[in-house]
Amino acid sequence: MKAIRAVLEYFKKMEVKYIFGIPAGSVNALFDELYDIPGITPIVTKHEGAASYMAASYAKYSNQLSVCVGCSGPGGTNLVTGAANAMREHLPVLFLTGAVPIDTVGLNASQELNAEPVFESVTKYSVTVNDSKNLLSEIVKAAEIAMSGVPGPVHVSMPIDIQQGKVENIKIPAPFIRKPIIPNIEAIKKAAKELIKKESGYLFVGQGGRNSVNQVIELAELLDWSIMTTPQAKGLIPGTHPLSAGVFGFAGHESASALINEGDGEALVIIGSSLGETATNNYNTNLTKDRFTIQMDFDQTVFNRKYEIDIPILGDINLSLVFLIEELKELGLSGSAKAPSTMVHKLENTEEYNTKNVLLKLQNYLPTSTRYSVDIGEFMSYVIHHMKVLDAHTYDINVHFGAMGSGIGSAIGSKLAEPERPVVCITGDGCFFMHGMEILTAKEYGLPVLFVVMNNARLGMVYHGHTLQYQRSHPAFEQEPVSISAMAVAMNIPSFKINSMEDLNQEAINSLTGLNGPAVLEISLVDNNVPPMGDRVKFLSSFAK
Repeated sequence: MKAIRAVLEYFKKMEVKYIFGIPAGSVNALFDELYDIPGITPIVTKHEGAASYMAASYAKYSNQLSVCVGCSGPGGTNLVTGAANAMREHLPVLFLTGAVPIDTVGLNASQELNAEPVFESVTKYSVTVNDSKNLLSEIVKAAEIAMSGVPGPVHVSMPIDIQQGKVENIKIPAPFIRKPIIPNIEAIKKAAKELIKKESGYLFVGQGGRNSVNQVIELAELLDWSIMTTPQAKGLIPGTHPLSAGVFGFAGHESASALINEGDGEALVIIGSSLGETATNNYNTNLTKDRFTIQMDFDQTVFNRKYEIDIPILGDINLSLVFLIEELKELGLSGSAKAPSTMVHKLENTEEYNTKNVLLKLQNYLPTSTRYSVDIGEFMSYVIHHMKVLDAHTYDINVHFGAMGSGIGSAIGSKLAEPERPVVCITGDGCFFMHGMEILTAKEYGLPVLFVVMNNARLGMVYHGHTLQYQRSHPAFEQEPVSISAMAVAMNIPSFKINSMEDLNQEAINSLTGLNGPAVLEISLVDNNVPPMGDRVKFLSSFAK
């Protein structure tokens, strides 16, 4: 069989259902073989970058290896941003790129690129295969690296002739099963003994806690301590839980900031956060100041990076939490009545046609289980600060790497991973102009994703950032308004345009949901209020002084 067929047979054993990407000359052999493997569906996108975001999101919500393909040269470079994004989120994505035949390397062949070093800094492993008999083994090695230890993306470059080469007596390996990282029991015991001494404290939850929500809540209830999340982890802890203190960090809540800056918490338990800029409100020193600090993570490089940690606990987070909970119970902790929620809900004007009110009203008309895939823009800060968390795992906010347009592909990947969950993408006109054609991908595969496009005919986050920092904004950041709903009509996709609060109602939403494919809701709105970015506003404003 061809070497590339052996690779696809391995994917079949690994229960890979989708391969995201775009066919082209240097990867045609792969796509041709897919004719004979109906169990694997190629998700052909409009841009390789969007394919990379879909693959990352699919890996996140399916908890399995995801595969993404690009051709040699520009197809590969279009995947690099998505690889960097997957690296930041610790997602096991196998990026495959075609390459020119080996005997044409260095001869200025069409779309020639040495992709291996290009991907090295944004993957766990990057390699070029130069012998057909090694292709399968290198793919297997890369896949195992992607899923083992701290998960992350990997890259394999496959020259055309290597894919086409014949291989004999190939044995397809058994599916790889990731071995958990077992936490050190002595570190767990030490942490439990320290926590039992503290009268008060907080749980600080990052995106690494996404597969441990039940354990996080159990630990919080056992200690009777407030839970706050990072912006990236919004949606993990329902806001209705009495111990929820909301979001700390970029666009976070005053209630969470008050606890960190002025609260009497003696301890801080950090669960799955690398304590980056957006998670810590520009590296706020009050986070750990005069607090006994425990940090749980499966990535040892996050310990003592910026903040001094008293007890680092290295291991899979769900296991660390289970062991810690059991140890605390052994020490006699049984929990108590839940403290009242520290979340503060202000009574504000809900009639004004602005971003906050539109998003809150929209949420009232959608199922509580809806997952919001949130793109990058000024609307993102309103989502983080104002939208409610009514159910677990309901927000996908990639503020870490912050690639505009990533939320569009992420919504599609999320829907493929969990078809029964309603998915809404909240994006902006700037993001839409980058990757908005992927609504056609959703249409072609019959995916009922609602794309909500906040259209203010400008780069909103840039506009507000410049206004705060320099007291002016360049006119080039704005543009002549474009009707995105009309674009949807041209693609035969249902759409509706909102121009006022009265336009947004249950009937309008019902006409765009429950369909056999995507729909577009355009929100035509210029909101000159300063977005609720928290300390980021002070940070940007300080440069003008």
